[in-house]
Formats: sequence, structure tokens, C-alpha cells
Amino acid sequence: MLGDKTAVATIAVKDMEVAKKFYERTLGLTKSGDDPGGILYKSGDSNVFVYQSEFAGSNKATAASWGVGGDMDKIMAGLKAKGVKFEQYDIPGVKREGDVHVIGELKAAWFKDPDGNILNIVNQM
Repeated sequence: MLGDKTAVATIAVKDMEVAKKFYERTLGLTKSGDDPGGILYKSGDSNVFVYQSEFAGSNKATAASWGVGGDMDKIMAGLKAKGVKFEQYDIPGVKREGDVHVIGELKAAWFKDPDGNILNIVNQM
């Protein structure tokens, strides 16, 4: 039913101006549309919709992931240079190499936006 339809990561934020700076300047997403409800960003072949909500940052799970392939180290360095701090999680069966969580061939790193929404990058997708 929905398998051939496009999905959009939808992320609640408290302050749209702070969110705009983070998603545009820090993450480098391109605004592709906005309306009174929020801002739609283009990210590769997908979209991220950011909207204002009193419930921003209340999700304790990953809200959006980006597959970055072999560019993981370079992207992490760029994000760190812009002030992004990576999260450290103790996950059974997962080893850590610095800020990277390694699960076999999969490498993942998690970080938060200004509202505490959990985002991540992975070397595969």
C-alpha cells in the first residue's frame, strides 16, 4: 500500500529560527518549501519537515538518519567543526571506536539538534 510512496522525516522543534540555523547552516540542508506549518528541507532524494511543537525533543529514539557511505569520517569532522557533539550509547553487542558505534560492517554516530531530537549518520543504508 505505502511501499512505493515517498516518506518524509518529520521533526518537531521549539524555536523555528534556532532550528533554521541548525538544519540549514550546521547540517547543510536546502529549504525546498515553507508554509505556516513549518519548513520542508531537501536532503538527497528525500525530505525533512521541521515544524514548531510544544512536544519538541520528547522522542527518546532516533528521529532521522542519513546514509553517508564512505564519507562518514569527513562528515563527522565537519559537524564537529560546527559544534555538533556526538552521543555515546551503551548498546549490548556494539563496540565503540571514539564517537562511532560499530555493528559488524555498520558504523553509526548519533547527535542531537538544539531541541534534543536524536539524529544519526550511518555508513550504509
